Amino acid sequence: MSKTTAATYPWYYRPLGWLLTAMASLPLAVLYGLARVLYWLMAYGLRYRRGVVLENLRNSFPEKSAEQIQLVAKGFYWHFAQVIVEILKLRALSAAELRRRVTFTNPEVLGRFFPLNRQVLTLGSHAGNWEWILSAAALEYPGRAGGVYKPLTNPFFEDFMLQLRTRLGAQLVPMLSTLRDLVQHRNQGRTLSLLSDQAAGPEDYPYWTNFLHQDTPFYTGADKLAAQFQCAAVYVGIRRVRRGHYHITFTELHDGLTKLPAEQHQLTEAFARQLERDIQASPSDYLWSHRRWKHKREVRTKK
Repeated sequence: MSKTTAATYPWYYRPLGWLLTAMASLPLAVLYGLARVLYWLMAYGLRYRRGVVLENLRNSFPEKSAEQIQLVAKGFYWHFAQVIVEILKLRALSAAELRRRVTFTNPEVLGRFFPLNRQVLTLGSHAGNWEWILSAAALEYPGRAGGVYKPLTNPFFEDFMLQLRTRLGAQLVPMLSTLRDLVQHRNQGRTLSLLSDQAAGPEDYPYWTNFLHQDTPFYTGADKLAAQFQCAAVYVGIRRVRRGHYHITFTELHDGLTKLPAEQHQLTEAFARQLERDIQASPSDYLWSHRRWKHKREVRTKK
Protein backbone atom coordinates (compact mmCIF):
# COMPACT_ATOMS: atom_id res chain seq x y z
CA MET A 1 0.00 0.00 0.00
CA SER A 2 1.16 3.54 -0.67
CA LYS A 3 2.17 5.63 2.33
CA THR A 4 -0.07 8.52 1.26
CA THR A 5 -3.27 6.47 1.28
CA ALA A 6 -2.59 3.81 3.92
CA ALA A 7 -3.86 6.13 6.64
CA THR A 8 -7.24 6.57 4.92
CA TYR A 9 -8.51 3.06 5.69
CA PRO A 10 -8.64 1.06 8.96
CA TRP A 11 -5.49 -0.65 10.16
CA TYR A 12 -7.00 -4.13 9.83
CA TYR A 13 -6.88 -3.84 6.04
CA ARG A 14 -3.08 -3.79 6.12
CA PRO A 15 -2.65 -7.54 6.78
CA LEU A 16 -4.98 -8.17 3.84
CA GLY A 17 -2.75 -5.99 1.69
CA TRP A 18 0.34 -7.94 2.76
CA LEU A 19 -1.46 -11.23 2.09
CA LEU A 20 -2.61 -10.21 -1.40
CA THR A 21 0.86 -8.90 -2.27
CA ALA A 22 2.46 -12.14 -1.04
CA MET A 23 -0.01 -14.19 -3.08
CA ALA A 24 0.71 -12.08 -6.16
CA SER A 25 4.40 -12.98 -5.78
CA LEU A 26 3.63 -16.69 -6.22
CA PRO A 27 4.30 -18.25 -9.65
CA LEU A 28 1.32 -18.29 -11.95
CA ALA A 29 1.45 -22.08 -11.98
CA VAL A 30 0.68 -22.04 -8.25
CA LEU A 31 -2.01 -19.38 -8.65
CA TYR A 32 -3.73 -21.49 -11.29
CA GLY A 33 -4.01 -24.18 -8.63
CA LEU A 34 -5.86 -21.63 -6.52
CA ALA A 35 -7.99 -20.82 -9.56
CA ARG A 36 -9.09 -24.45 -9.67
CA VAL A 37 -10.37 -24.10 -6.09
CA LEU A 38 -12.12 -20.82 -6.96
CA TYR A 39 -13.72 -22.50 -9.97
CA TRP A 40 -15.23 -25.30 -7.91
CA LEU A 41 -16.34 -22.84 -5.24
CA MET A 42 -18.05 -20.46 -7.68
CA ALA A 43 -19.54 -23.08 -9.99
CA TYR A 44 -20.63 -25.75 -7.51
CA GLY A 45 -20.27 -24.39 -3.96
CA LEU A 46 -21.59 -20.85 -3.86
CA ARG A 47 -23.10 -21.21 -7.35
CA TYR A 48 -22.03 -17.61 -7.91
CA ARG A 49 -24.74 -15.76 -9.84
CA ARG A 50 -25.71 -19.06 -11.44
CA GLY A 51 -29.17 -17.83 -12.40
CA VAL A 52 -27.80 -14.68 -14.03
CA VAL A 53 -25.17 -16.63 -15.99
CA LEU A 54 -27.64 -19.21 -17.33
CA GLU A 55 -30.29 -16.63 -18.20
CA ASN A 56 -27.76 -14.49 -20.07
CA LEU A 57 -26.48 -17.51 -21.99
CA ARG A 58 -29.94 -18.85 -22.90
CA ASN A 59 -31.05 -15.45 -24.21
CA SER A 60 -27.79 -14.83 -26.07
CA PHE A 61 -27.61 -18.26 -27.72
CA PRO A 62 -31.18 -19.43 -28.33
CA GLU A 63 -29.88 -21.92 -30.89
CA LYS A 64 -27.87 -23.86 -28.27
CA SER A 65 -29.25 -26.85 -26.43
CA ALA A 66 -29.50 -27.03 -22.63
CA GLU A 67 -26.41 -29.25 -22.57
CA GLN A 68 -24.44 -26.77 -24.68
CA ILE A 69 -25.48 -23.90 -22.43
CA GLN A 70 -24.24 -25.83 -19.39
CA LEU A 71 -20.89 -26.45 -21.10
CA VAL A 72 -20.48 -22.76 -21.91
CA ALA A 73 -21.39 -21.86 -18.32
CA LYS A 74 -18.82 -24.34 -17.01
CA GLY A 75 -16.22 -22.84 -19.34
CA PHE A 76 -17.10 -19.35 -18.14
CA TYR A 77 -16.55 -20.20 -14.47
CA TRP A 78 -13.17 -21.74 -15.26
CA HIS A 79 -12.17 -18.76 -17.38
CA PHE A 80 -13.34 -16.29 -14.72
CA ALA A 81 -11.39 -18.09 -11.98
CA GLN A 82 -8.22 -17.85 -14.07
CA VAL A 83 -8.80 -14.15 -14.78
CA ILE A 84 -9.16 -13.45 -11.05
CA VAL A 85 -5.73 -14.86 -10.22
CA GLU A 86 -4.21 -13.26 -13.33
CA ILE A 87 -5.48 -9.86 -12.23
CA LEU A 88 -3.99 -10.43 -8.78
CA LYS A 89 -0.70 -11.49 -10.40
CA LEU A 90 -0.53 -8.10 -12.12
CA ARG A 91 0.47 -6.72 -8.71
CA ALA A 92 3.86 -8.44 -9.10
CA LEU A 93 4.07 -9.46 -12.76
CA SER A 94 7.27 -8.34 -14.48
CA ALA A 95 7.19 -6.33 -17.68
CA ALA A 96 9.10 -9.08 -19.49
CA GLU A 97 6.61 -11.75 -18.49
CA LEU A 98 3.60 -9.65 -19.45
CA ARG A 99 5.17 -8.97 -22.86
CA ARG A 100 5.63 -12.71 -23.29
CA ARG A 101 2.04 -13.47 -22.35
CA VAL A 102 0.24 -10.69 -24.25
CA THR A 103 0.93 -10.29 -27.96
CA PHE A 104 -0.30 -7.51 -30.22
CA THR A 105 -1.06 -8.99 -33.63
CA ASN A 106 -1.23 -5.64 -35.46
CA PRO A 107 0.21 -2.87 -33.25
CA GLU A 108 0.67 -0.62 -36.27
CA VAL A 109 -3.10 -0.02 -36.49
CA LEU A 110 -2.95 1.96 -33.26
CA GLY A 111 0.63 3.19 -33.58
CA ARG A 112 0.08 5.01 -36.85
CA PHE A 113 -1.96 7.71 -35.09
CA PHE A 114 0.79 8.78 -32.70
CA PRO A 115 3.05 10.59 -35.22
CA LEU A 116 -0.08 12.47 -36.30
CA ASN A 117 -0.56 13.72 -32.72
CA ARG A 118 -4.06 12.29 -32.73
CA GLN A 119 -5.91 11.05 -29.67
CA VAL A 120 -7.39 7.57 -30.02
CA LEU A 121 -10.33 6.10 -28.15
CA THR A 122 -9.73 2.39 -27.70
CA LEU A 123 -13.02 0.59 -27.09
CA GLY A 124 -12.72 -2.59 -25.06
CA SER A 125 -15.01 -4.97 -23.19
CA HIS A 126 -15.14 -7.52 -20.38
CA ALA A 127 -13.82 -10.28 -22.61
CA GLY A 128 -10.62 -12.24 -22.08
CA ASN A 129 -8.44 -10.62 -19.43
CA TRP A 130 -9.50 -6.99 -19.68
CA GLU A 131 -7.17 -5.85 -16.87
CA TRP A 132 -4.03 -7.04 -18.66
CA ILE A 133 -4.81 -5.06 -21.81
CA LEU A 134 -4.03 -1.57 -20.51
CA SER A 135 -0.81 -2.61 -18.77
CA ALA A 136 0.35 -4.45 -21.89
CA ALA A 137 -0.47 -1.38 -24.01
CA ALA A 138 1.56 0.79 -21.61
CA LEU A 139 4.57 -1.42 -22.36
CA GLU A 140 3.92 -1.49 -26.11
CA TYR A 141 3.33 2.28 -26.34
CA PRO A 142 5.27 3.86 -23.43
CA GLY A 143 3.74 7.06 -22.09
CA ARG A 144 0.74 6.87 -24.41
CA ALA A 145 -1.72 4.45 -22.76
CA GLY A 146 -4.47 5.85 -20.56
CA GLY A 147 -7.69 4.32 -19.35
CA VAL A 148 -10.94 5.62 -17.90
CA TYR A 149 -12.02 3.92 -14.69
CA LYS A 150 -14.69 4.24 -12.01
CA PRO A 151 -13.05 4.77 -8.58
CA LEU A 152 -14.00 2.22 -5.93
CA THR A 153 -15.78 3.39 -2.80
CA ASN A 154 -13.65 1.24 -0.49
CA PRO A 155 -10.37 3.18 0.01
CA PHE A 156 -8.31 0.03 0.58
CA PHE A 157 -9.36 -1.69 -2.64
CA GLU A 158 -9.21 1.62 -4.53
CA ASP A 159 -5.58 2.01 -3.46
CA PHE A 160 -4.71 -1.62 -4.16
CA MET A 161 -6.27 -1.67 -7.63
CA LEU A 162 -4.83 1.74 -8.52
CA GLN A 163 -1.31 0.51 -7.80
CA LEU A 164 -1.97 -2.80 -9.56
CA ARG A 165 -3.20 -1.08 -12.70
CA THR A 166 -0.52 1.64 -12.95
CA ARG A 167 2.69 -0.07 -11.80
CA LEU A 168 3.76 -0.89 -15.39
CA GLY A 169 3.19 2.62 -16.70
CA ALA A 170 -0.52 2.88 -17.50
CA GLN A 171 -2.26 6.14 -16.69
CA LEU A 172 -5.71 6.08 -15.09
CA VAL A 173 -8.35 8.76 -15.52
CA PRO A 174 -11.35 8.90 -13.16
CA MET A 175 -14.58 8.71 -15.13
CA LEU A 176 -15.70 12.20 -14.11
CA SER A 177 -12.37 13.67 -15.30
CA THR A 178 -12.58 12.27 -18.85
CA LEU A 179 -13.39 15.57 -20.55
CA ARG A 180 -10.70 17.45 -18.66
CA ASP A 181 -8.14 14.79 -19.55
CA LEU A 182 -8.97 14.96 -23.27
CA VAL A 183 -8.66 18.75 -23.20
CA GLN A 184 -5.30 18.54 -21.43
CA HIS A 185 -3.97 16.03 -23.97
CA ARG A 186 -5.44 17.60 -27.08
CA ASN A 187 -3.15 17.26 -30.12
CA GLN A 188 -1.08 14.57 -28.39
CA GLY A 189 -0.61 11.06 -29.76
CA ARG A 190 -2.23 9.03 -27.01
CA THR A 191 -4.85 6.38 -26.34
CA LEU A 192 -7.71 6.56 -23.90
CA SER A 193 -9.33 3.22 -23.15
CA LEU A 194 -13.07 2.87 -22.53
CA LEU A 195 -14.79 -0.34 -21.40
CA SER A 196 -17.85 0.17 -23.56
CA ASP A 197 -19.97 -2.91 -22.86
CA GLN A 198 -21.37 -2.04 -19.45
CA ALA A 199 -25.08 -1.75 -18.75
CA ALA A 200 -26.23 1.80 -19.42
CA GLY A 201 -29.32 2.90 -17.52
CA PRO A 202 -32.17 5.18 -18.61
CA GLU A 203 -30.47 8.14 -16.93
CA ASP A 204 -27.53 7.68 -19.31
CA TYR A 205 -29.71 8.18 -22.42
CA PRO A 206 -28.28 5.02 -24.00
CA TYR A 207 -28.19 3.86 -27.58
CA TRP A 208 -30.34 0.76 -28.06
CA THR A 209 -29.50 -1.94 -30.57
CA ASN A 210 -30.00 -5.66 -31.06
CA PHE A 211 -27.02 -7.40 -29.47
CA LEU A 212 -26.83 -11.17 -29.01
CA HIS A 213 -30.53 -11.49 -29.90
CA GLN A 214 -31.56 -8.96 -27.24
CA ASP A 215 -32.57 -5.32 -27.12
CA THR A 216 -29.48 -3.86 -25.45
CA PRO A 217 -28.53 -0.38 -24.17
CA PHE A 218 -25.01 0.95 -24.72
CA TYR A 219 -23.22 3.99 -23.35
CA THR A 220 -22.74 6.65 -26.02
CA GLY A 221 -19.60 8.29 -24.61
CA ALA A 222 -17.43 7.16 -27.51
CA ASP A 223 -19.71 8.82 -30.07
CA LYS A 224 -19.82 12.08 -28.13
CA LEU A 225 -16.10 12.24 -27.34
CA ALA A 226 -15.04 11.36 -30.88
CA ALA A 227 -17.29 14.05 -32.30
CA GLN A 228 -16.20 16.72 -29.81
CA PHE A 229 -12.46 16.07 -29.93
CA GLN A 230 -12.15 14.47 -33.38
CA CYS A 231 -10.62 11.36 -31.87
CA ALA A 232 -9.87 8.27 -33.86
CA ALA A 233 -11.54 5.12 -32.54
CA VAL A 234 -10.21 1.55 -32.44
CA TYR A 235 -11.91 -1.63 -31.29
CA VAL A 236 -9.79 -3.82 -29.00
CA GLY A 237 -10.33 -7.54 -29.44
CA ILE A 238 -8.64 -10.01 -27.11
CA ARG A 239 -8.42 -13.78 -27.62
CA ARG A 240 -7.06 -16.34 -25.18
CA VAL A 241 -4.78 -18.68 -27.14
CA ARG A 242 -3.89 -20.85 -24.15
CA ARG A 243 -3.84 -20.54 -20.39
CA GLY A 244 -2.34 -17.19 -19.40
CA HIS A 245 -1.58 -16.15 -22.99
CA TYR A 246 -3.58 -13.68 -25.06
CA HIS A 247 -3.55 -12.12 -28.51
CA ILE A 248 -4.83 -8.55 -28.90
CA THR A 249 -6.09 -7.39 -32.30
CA PHE A 250 -7.06 -3.84 -33.20
CA THR A 251 -9.83 -2.92 -35.65
CA GLU A 252 -10.04 0.69 -36.79
CA LEU A 253 -13.55 2.06 -36.47
CA HIS A 254 -12.85 5.71 -37.31
CA ASP A 255 -9.74 7.61 -38.42
CA GLY A 256 -10.75 10.87 -36.73
CA LEU A 257 -10.29 12.90 -39.90
CA THR A 258 -13.98 13.40 -40.53
CA LYS A 259 -16.55 14.35 -37.94
CA LEU A 260 -19.09 11.66 -37.14
CA PRO A 261 -22.47 12.97 -35.96
CA ALA A 262 -22.75 11.77 -32.39
CA GLU A 263 -26.51 11.31 -32.65
CA GLN A 264 -26.06 8.59 -35.30
CA HIS A 265 -24.06 6.40 -32.89
CA GLN A 266 -21.94 4.90 -35.66
CA LEU A 267 -19.05 4.05 -33.34
CA THR A 268 -21.23 2.39 -30.73
CA GLU A 269 -23.00 0.33 -33.37
CA ALA A 270 -19.69 -0.74 -34.94
CA PHE A 271 -18.35 -1.65 -31.48
CA ALA A 272 -21.44 -3.76 -30.74
CA ARG A 273 -21.10 -5.70 -33.98
CA GLN A 274 -17.38 -6.40 -33.44
CA LEU A 275 -17.92 -7.51 -29.85
CA GLU A 276 -20.85 -9.71 -30.84
CA ARG A 277 -18.68 -11.57 -33.35
CA ASP A 278 -15.91 -12.08 -30.79
CA ILE A 279 -18.31 -13.39 -28.14
CA GLN A 280 -19.91 -15.79 -30.58
CA ALA A 281 -16.46 -17.09 -31.56
CA SER A 282 -15.44 -17.73 -27.93
CA PRO A 283 -18.53 -17.57 -25.70
CA SER A 284 -16.97 -18.84 -22.46
CA ASP A 285 -14.47 -15.98 -22.35
CA TYR A 286 -17.03 -13.25 -21.70
CA LEU A 287 -18.23 -11.95 -18.32
CA TRP A 288 -21.64 -13.62 -18.16
CA SER A 289 -22.12 -13.01 -14.43
CA HIS A 290 -22.72 -9.31 -15.14
CA ARG A 291 -26.36 -8.28 -15.29
CA ARG A 292 -25.88 -6.79 -18.74
CA TRP A 293 -29.57 -6.79 -19.66
CA LYS A 294 -31.11 -5.57 -16.40
CA HIS A 295 -32.53 -2.45 -18.05
CA LYS A 296 -35.49 -2.57 -20.42
CA ARG A 297 -36.34 -0.04 -23.07
CA GLU A 298 -39.21 2.23 -22.16
CA VAL A 299 -42.04 1.93 -24.64
CA ARG A 300 -43.85 5.21 -25.06
CA THR A 301 -47.45 5.00 -26.18
CA LYS A 302 -49.21 7.75 -28.05
CA LYS A 303 -51.99 9.46 -26.17
